[in-house]
Amino acid sequence: MRPLWKGSISFGLVNIPVRLFAATEEKNVRFRYLHEPCRTPVEYRKVCPRCNKEISAEEIVKGYEFEKGRFVVIGESDLARIPSETTRSITIVDFVLQEEVDPIYYDRAYYLSPGEAGEKAFQLLRQAMEEAGMAAVVKIVLRTRQALGLLRVFQDVLALETMYYPDEVRPTSALPAWNREIAIHENELKMARELIRNLTAPFQPEKYTDDYRRALLEIIEAKIAGEEVHIAPAVERGEVVDLMEALKASIDATRREGQGGRKGAGRGRRKKVGTA
Repeated sequence: MRPLWKGSISFGLVNIPVRLFAATEEKNVRFRYLHEPCRTPVEYRKVCPRCNKEISAEEIVKGYEFEKGRFVVIGESDLARIPSETTRSITIVDFVLQEEVDPIYYDRAYYLSPGEAGEKAFQLLRQAMEEAGMAAVVKIVLRTRQALGLLRVFQDVLALETMYYPDEVRPTSALPAWNREIAIHENELKMARELIRNLTAPFQPEKYTDDYRRALLEIIEAKIAGEEVHIAPAVERGEVVDLMEALKASIDATRREGQGGRKGAGRGRRKKVGTA
């Protein structure tokens, strides 16, 4: 795996060089949109509606809309003014019990491995956290955003779970109202508890599979085997040089066809202008 980020864990006065790797990957079946009549893939282009033209990545800048229709532009030079120790450091804020952190705060998972000359300090922190049964609340800047995170022991490495800030978690009070005072009969509660006990088992992640994805892939494979395959037609793409040559040839042709009439008209117009 290639590291997504390189920096250090700031632990008191100790800095531990580390590398950050993505711990998960999505395996969704992805579709492309086709134009139904001809089965050609639909293109999505970046277009400026004011200039009415497609634009390149070099022409795009970051803009923050502070009011409707009003922006400030943030360039690379602005981002470079942020202190590097802030952008290249995983700062430990507090040590907490992992079970105290509700999973609703979790966003993405990453693995951490020691950087150059950081193996001993990395192992020291990992072992101390494991023996204490603690996780660490940290702050880290990823892709121009300072994220809250939870650093925890996972197998023989440290894992980082980026988290939402409290003001990013929507309050349950925003949900539609319902009757929360419904009385539950004791016998109903007893049966529910019994059902939970019957379905209780150790957590073994390998036994859970994506049944929908498997069924969808079976349909796709069956269509391929049955040769229900649509070949996208080739799209003719005219080159700029060909267009310029065509325009030049058209202009030359029209000049030859109407050369005499235009010359006469031209002389007449010049004469008229001269006698005004």
